[in-house]
Amino acid sequence: MAEAAASEKGLSEEEKVVTSPDEDGAAALSVSGVYFICPLTGAVVRKDKKEKHLREAIESYFSIDPVAASIMEIHTFNKDQEKVRVGVETVAKYLDNICFHPEEEKYRKIKLQNKVFQERISCLEGTQRFFQAVGFETKTLPVPGQETTEEYYVLKEEMLSRLEDLKAYKEQLLSSGPLRAQLDRQLCVFQPSPEAARFELPNDFYNLTVEEIKREQRLRTEAVEKASMLRTRAMREKEEQREMRKYNYTLLRVRFPDGYILQGTFYAREPVSALYSFVRGALRDDWLPFELLGPGGLKLTDDNLAFNECGLVPSALLTLSWDAAVMADVQASREEPPASPLKPELLCSVQTLS
Repeated sequence: MAEAAASEKGLSEEEKVVTSPDEDGAAALSVSGVYFICPLTGAVVRKDKKEKHLREAIESYFSIDPVAASIMEIHTFNKDQEKVRVGVETVAKYLDNICFHPEEEKYRKIKLQNKVFQERISCLEGTQRFFQAVGFETKTLPVPGQETTEEYYVLKEEMLSRLEDLKAYKEQLLSSGPLRAQLDRQLCVFQPSPEAARFELPNDFYNLTVEEIKREQRLRTEAVEKASMLRTRAMREKEEQREMRKYNYTLLRVRFPDGYILQGTFYAREPVSALYSFVRGALRDDWLPFELLGPGGLKLTDDNLAFNECGLVPSALLTLSWDAAVMADVQASREEPPASPLKPELLCSVQTLS
């Protein structure tokens, strides 16, 4: 079932997770990379292909809804959100002037060389297509009292009978935000294995280049013995926090009491509550109370703490612990307890760690 779903998204399970050694005997990757789900197409794409896919998806959406597509462009591909806010509010004022004074021709024309227009709107990707989509056309008009001409956006006459549409477009522009691809958890379930604590991560998980990663590892190895005697506790904690910021993502595994292992990919800065929700979503009975224990048996009790704040990056193996009293009641009420607390559909695609 999971293989079919992955195939529909464009990736096979083999492409997304590799768990066996390669031909040279080197340890294979625990996961082949970081992937995202496109909110428009539902396709699963690798991190380095994400922006290209989003652009293509939005471009295709112009044939469905050009106004919505142009708004997506404005909010998604202009990285300076303060400039976007100022530009969007300025566009809204232009549209408000038309809606409040439809009888005044001056409000239906926007001079493209106007300083405010140039500084706040022309500099933003997607604004030209937005004006076209909501009913403006480009015209070259004479300058009154001069022999020169200038370029304008001019609202088409037919739009004067559709002022409610203009108001709706304005509200849509103001209320929208960047189109964000969703991190694909790449949920996997593994058979009980002594290899559960072994992780081999791809470079996608690090906020460093390959060369920087190798250099950091080399320097850290050389400095361990020398520095360990000299550093104070405060200095060590500061260094640990700096180390945590080097990771963008984390690969987490949760081992159940029966030995089965649940794996998922998370942002390093996501809160612990995201992991609890992830685990609960995989349970046959999602109401069952449980605790998650980090390395060393430390209970993860602060839901708002980020993974990189509690040392769970770039990977970690956690242990799930049931509420003993509740589980005793559940088991006593069932004639035949299920083989695993995980959903049956997940157990149909169990993999093997090796």
